[in-house]
Amino acid sequence: MIVQGNIVDIQQKRIFKGEVTIVNGKIKEIKEVDHSVEHYILPGFVDAHIHIESSMLVPSEFAKIAVTHGTVATVSDPHEIANVLGVKGVEFMIENGKKVPLKFNFGAPSCVPATSFESAGAIIDSEDIKLMMENPDIKYLAEMMNYPGVLFDDEEVLKKIQHAKNNNKPIDGHAPGLRGDAITKYISAGISTDHECFTYEEALEKLQKGMKVIVREGSAAKNFEALIGLLPEYYEEMMFCSDDKHPDDLLLGHLNQLCERAVAKGIDVFKVLQAACINPVKHYNLDVGLLNEGDDADFIVVEDLEKFKVLQTYINGEIVAEKGISFVESVDFEVLNNFNTDKKKVSDFEFHATSEKIRVIEALDGELVTNEIEADSLIKEGNLISNIENDVLKMTVVNRYKNAEPSIAFIKNFGLKEGAIASSVGHDSHNIIAVGVSDEAICKAVNLLIENRGGVCAVSDTNEKIVSLPVAGIMSDKPAKEIGKAYTKLDIMAKEMGSKLRAPYMTLSFMALLVIPSLKLSDKGLFDGNTFQFTSIEIK
Repeated sequence: MIVQGNIVDIQQKRIFKGEVTIVNGKIKEIKEVDHSVEHYILPGFVDAHIHIESSMLVPSEFAKIAVTHGTVATVSDPHEIANVLGVKGVEFMIENGKKVPLKFNFGAPSCVPATSFESAGAIIDSEDIKLMMENPDIKYLAEMMNYPGVLFDDEEVLKKIQHAKNNNKPIDGHAPGLRGDAITKYISAGISTDHECFTYEEALEKLQKGMKVIVREGSAAKNFEALIGLLPEYYEEMMFCSDDKHPDDLLLGHLNQLCERAVAKGIDVFKVLQAACINPVKHYNLDVGLLNEGDDADFIVVEDLEKFKVLQTYINGEIVAEKGISFVESVDFEVLNNFNTDKKKVSDFEFHATSEKIRVIEALDGELVTNEIEADSLIKEGNLISNIENDVLKMTVVNRYKNAEPSIAFIKNFGLKEGAIASSVGHDSHNIIAVGVSDEAICKAVNLLIENRGGVCAVSDTNEKIVSLPVAGIMSDKPAKEIGKAYTKLDIMAKEMGSKLRAPYMTLSFMALLVIPSLKLSDKGLFDGNTFQFTSIEIK
């Protein structure tokens, strides 16, 4: 097979008319040839950090859509399913991913559970990590979220890091806001990347201290604008990722969108493509071709180097997508789950209090971090209730692995004027998380998820919608386009109920993420991410 076009040699920073000869899935020859073809041939895009589970799709269905946007490989942390099903969940992701051409590169989740302050469905300890690091299908140690454990020399944390070092596999970081001596020690432990930077100054310090910074632009956390100004100088040390990409967003685009935005800012196209295509392959030592003779024939054909409209995607010499049409086929798989709680009563969501002031989570649109604010209590018959007028709504996290009393908190900026929204996608432990205007609405939404053994839903006075997620309670068994359309309708309903957030369900899913400051809620209670301890709703 021969493919002609303007060949983009990223590493030599040159573009020339030529042709690529493919034999047995490999690039046999690249040579300069004069022709009239105007489109461009370049290495495929590689998402440097993503949780496939957050697309609500199993890997094989994720691949079907991603290849249409020019993605040929991912660096994937199966942390989400691991928190539900442990090593068995990781094995599910690897095996399902092997059934399709896209090159998934899975890591060993380093923090399952993420903290001891929440209930997960499984534990992965240092002995499990040792075995996983010896597995050639495991490419790296995934994000070390327990940065306090690194800073305070926790024995179990250091064992996990050492197992990765013993197998010469990279160690990913997760240290939002960590600066100064703390980040110096974190890096010295052997941790080489961070995708959690949310300010220019933070990312610059980490780059200057030798870290690779991954620019994240997902469905909830959007750090592209804050960090992209560093790329012109540090293009050899930066990469792009989505981290968490919901199905409706994935249908619209992937890393091709970030390349378009970066080039539109006047950044040199070779530097942009270095981050999008080359750096992840080299840093993680991936088996992904870089458009060199002898490489796997993994490359894309795009219309131009401004919009990056993908015309064709090749993986191992096979054309897997053309002009928006995917040739990746659905595959059969076993549906695994872990949902073991009974339906709840309205009274389970009451919170009896007497204080005039309460501690409230302030959700920030497009951010995983939250603020801690104070608000006036609204008490009815001794029960703290949602204050719809001031947009201080009741929130709950319900343990889905066993019967337990729901935890309660209050949150601002969800904006609901009626009903409730709920999700069993609740990072990191994936318990049920819900926000609503009344205890009755919250109970109704929570029970809808329990009945379906997982999903995302909205309930109002007159309507209810659910996208069922039977695979571990976090992924669908349906094709991407079907789930994407259903999710879009659910998103619209949440906004019709009053939410002003760009991605209310994605934001909701991170309100139980304890390792991101400041204030979050686990199934065990309200948690201060700055002091790393529980705190109270009532302010005495």
